[in-house]
Amino acid sequence: MNDNTLSFAELIIGQHEQGMRIEEICNASGLTQAQRQVVEKLKAEPIQHETDSADILEYPKRSQNTLQLPQQGISRRSAMLKLAGLVVGSVVGSSLVLLACSQQPTVSPTSMPTSTPSPHSVGKTLYTYRGHYSFSALNTVNAVVWSPDGRRIASGSSDKTVQVWDAVDGGHVFTYRGHFDVVNAVAWSPDGRRIASGSWDKTVQVWDAVDGGHVFTYRGHSNVVNAVAWSPDGRRIASGSWDHTVQVWDAVDGGHVFTYRGHFDVVIAVAWSPDGRRIASGSGDNTVQVWDAADGSHVFTYPGHSDVVIAVAWSPDGRRIASGSSDATVQVWDAADGGHVFTYRENQMLANLLAQVRAVAWSPDGQCIASGSDPGTVQVWVAE
Repeated sequence: MNDNTLSFAELIIGQHEQGMRIEEICNASGLTQAQRQVVEKLKAEPIQHETDSADILEYPKRSQNTLQLPQQGISRRSAMLKLAGLVVGSVVGSSLVLLACSQQPTVSPTSMPTSTPSPHSVGKTLYTYRGHYSFSALNTVNAVVWSPDGRRIASGSSDKTVQVWDAVDGGHVFTYRGHFDVVNAVAWSPDGRRIASGSWDKTVQVWDAVDGGHVFTYRGHSNVVNAVAWSPDGRRIASGSWDHTVQVWDAVDGGHVFTYRGHFDVVIAVAWSPDGRRIASGSGDNTVQVWDAADGSHVFTYPGHSDVVIAVAWSPDGRRIASGSSDATVQVWDAADGGHVFTYRENQMLANLLAQVRAVAWSPDGQCIASGSDPGTVQVWVAE
């Protein structure tokens, strides 16, 4: 088991030992039905006393990437490490790598050890930002987002910080340390002046994107905050949580606007429509639900997935929605009435490896969709 898988496992263990139900942890991580069967079997296995670090490292080596469980009793820690090995094929480590794109930024040779990429070096590493790095295996980067003007990047980590750094040379700008637990989600306001971050500490915090000064903290959720999204006009923020709700609140003063309670399981993804009139949310209840952003009234539910919905994205024109799921599919459907348009299925080999679609994104022209999935693939396909 690599350090990244170990770090995720330690986070799971920490939440479990603090009293969080294993089912909640698994749902928020987007387990497939096969993986849920593993959990059920783990629950039925006898639990021994906690083991030392040698056992923690040795157990996954004996059983990594397999659904077979040992016949003898296993410790809670080993069981959770086993589970993490199934959930996380590869998670982002405690550093960030920026790759060259078709439009190359200007990079000063004095600001980084690598040379300026040539026009033919698409895909070449520009620089690596290691601000979240430490000797602890616990530091994974969970969220990365560009500022609207493309000049800065913000990253949220299990080290409980959000760090902002220069997108040209990777120089550190500032670190926000307001959270007391893992940072799951980060989002810039449309005008680039503020940043919102969601955390395992059950809060959403808003702070100044120039100097990191704290603006306010929203404490309306009763469980982990898994997703945050600004409305297109920057006046409101929506947050999805393990408490099964999506909450909308005023981005100026943090005042509560309304709570949407249509889901029956953890909310993993939240996205505003381009016109700001509707919100789509994906959940561990296998559905995507669309609701009115003004009053929280339900518009319709899309029930096409057979497993946890991990990602949701509106097309640029707002006419369609794409959703990615642990059922190894991306489904596209009509945003007006929820009618199914088509389903894109991961190839059979990936499906056999328990592929889970963890991210979806439309191209700016709406012609293509990119999806990221386990085990470590990105696929781009025609959306029309």
